[in-house]
Amino acid sequence: METNELLPHLFRTEYRKIVSVLVKTFGLSQMEMAEDIASDTFLTAAELWGLKGLPLNPVAWLYNVAKNKTKNNLQRHQLFDGKISTEIKNNAAEKFELEIDLSPQNINDSQLQMMFAICHPSISVESQIGLSLRILCGFGIDEIADAFLTNKETINKRLFRAKEKLRDEKISINIPDAMEIDQRLETVLTTIYLLFSEGYYSANQNKMIRKELCLEAMRLCYMLIENKITNTPEANALLSLMCFHASRFDARINESGEPIFYNEQDATLWDADLIKKGEYFLNCAATGNVVSKFHVEAAIAYWHTHQNDTKEKWENILQLYNKLLQIEYSPIAALNRTYVLSKANTLLEAIAEAEKLNLTNNHFYFILLGELYKTVDKEKAKKHLQSALALSKLVTEKQNIQQKMDII
Repeated sequence: METNELLPHLFRTEYRKIVSVLVKTFGLSQMEMAEDIASDTFLTAAELWGLKGLPLNPVAWLYNVAKNKTKNNLQRHQLFDGKISTEIKNNAAEKFELEIDLSPQNINDSQLQMMFAICHPSISVESQIGLSLRILCGFGIDEIADAFLTNKETINKRLFRAKEKLRDEKISINIPDAMEIDQRLETVLTTIYLLFSEGYYSANQNKMIRKELCLEAMRLCYMLIENKITNTPEANALLSLMCFHASRFDARINESGEPIFYNEQDATLWDADLIKKGEYFLNCAATGNVVSKFHVEAAIAYWHTHQNDTKEKWENILQLYNKLLQIEYSPIAALNRTYVLSKANTLLEAIAEAEKLNLTNNHFYFILLGELYKTVDKEKAKKHLQSALALSKLVTEKQNIQQKMDII
């Protein structure tokens, strides 16, 4: 593999590890220093590998350079005022012999601990996702801006404020104790789910970025499952849910970037291996006494991987939506339930339930009504699709809605 192909891959996989270990070693107050050292390490690699060729072990080379740059940085800036550690401050003779532990175990521990620090409730959800993309997923600022459909300046300001807040709050780098783990883990799982949703439901037309977001969210969730403290039924349920959703990723968008609704998807494009993994993690989630929203959503997604269109399938999904809305009400979940209602019961019952929601600022609401009305009242169907067309902001989506109107 050539340098220009290998480096971007290594940046995505190794940047987060170096930053996490350095922040764990020196504390959140030195997060920017850790990022600078990691970035400078890759800049050095780009310069030297281009001239001298790839080293025998590129990852070990990066770790060694990162260690040396860290020690040089400490020496240059003389960061021995107590911010880093009492041992360094009190033992000048050993201050430059600090060991940067980049062993596999410490890397895994550091990333997991960093996940809990970044997903601290003291910062906004948007900031949690942004920092997760930057620190835990190795996304560049341009990529994060692209994911959020905004500009670099906005992202830089958002990340700066988030880091400042974590420093001010003196958030520690560790896994919460048993008394706090459930509450904090729920926040982490929610952040991972939102990160996945940013990719799966994003308006962004960059298919590579969208898929990368989903895969990174799944990787972070798998890290939780690998650790016995955080390997909970809820974490398994979330990973199961993401596997089921990701299995239909390629069937949801056509070559023009237009969304393909569930009943129009080509099931041969569904990923059978991901469906099997989803089933495995759903079985792993079936322990304990708590049924979380992730359990119910995973079960709904499981039934959606069944290609048959039987009444039993839709009745099961309907009951699951009823349970989900009891656990946590969501207008979008209620909207999805009305489509299921049309399959399990009758169109007229589904239309009545949908109109009660009155989600007049949501174009999906009007798309659904257009779909429900198309065999009942064609004029009303067209009227609702026109409303959806007016609300939609994406060219490809507008084209898709127009096509629906044309065939009614």
